[in-house]
Amino acid sequence: MKTQDIISLPRPKTKGTMSLEESISRRRSIRSFAPKELSLDEISQILWATQGITDKMQGFRAAPSAGALYPLEIYVVKSDGVFHYNVEEHSLEKIRSNDVREEIVRAAWGQSFIQQAPVSIVICAVRTRTISRYGSRGNRYVDIEVGHAAENLHLQAVALGLASVPIGAFTDSEVKRILTLPRDTEPIYIIPVGHTK
Repeated sequence: MKTQDIISLPRPKTKGTMSLEESISRRRSIRSFAPKELSLDEISQILWATQGITDKMQGFRAAPSAGALYPLEIYVVKSDGVFHYNVEEHSLEKIRSNDVREEIVRAAWGQSFIQQAPVSIVICAVRTRTISRYGSRGNRYVDIEVGHAAENLHLQAVALGLASVPIGAFTDSEVKRILTLPRDTEPIYIIPVGHTK
């Protein structure tokens, strides 16, 4: 991968100005976004809250994971392309260089606010990482973990003064094709994030 295809993210903050209780109280699903880009600091903070490393010695992440197997992979969709979040390096790796948001709207059954949002976070899973240890029960653990990561994302967005909405209604195979996901990687959640209109 070329150097220009890798974006190092700013160091995330571990102290904010809004309390957890206030974030919980204010969290709502918002489907209308202003035409304002997110800063790299905001994207960094959201990705860290979703799946970032919080214990470098043991490699633990922001969201709990059954057996610390971490089956989740995070992709970022913006007007300038599709990016994979490299958790270990806290960086973005460019996968595609074109704006695929309109394609994702079609794959998500016409939910046009996806194209309106400056960023959509797509939470994906490699289920075999968890199933290899826990058998079919691992499917449940993966789905639970997706919920943990998504709620972290939503609460962090609120704490940053941003809006978000969870989307589960889409054609999996189409989203997988658009993002050029590896064969073993399944898209589970699309979460548009941006400034409220």
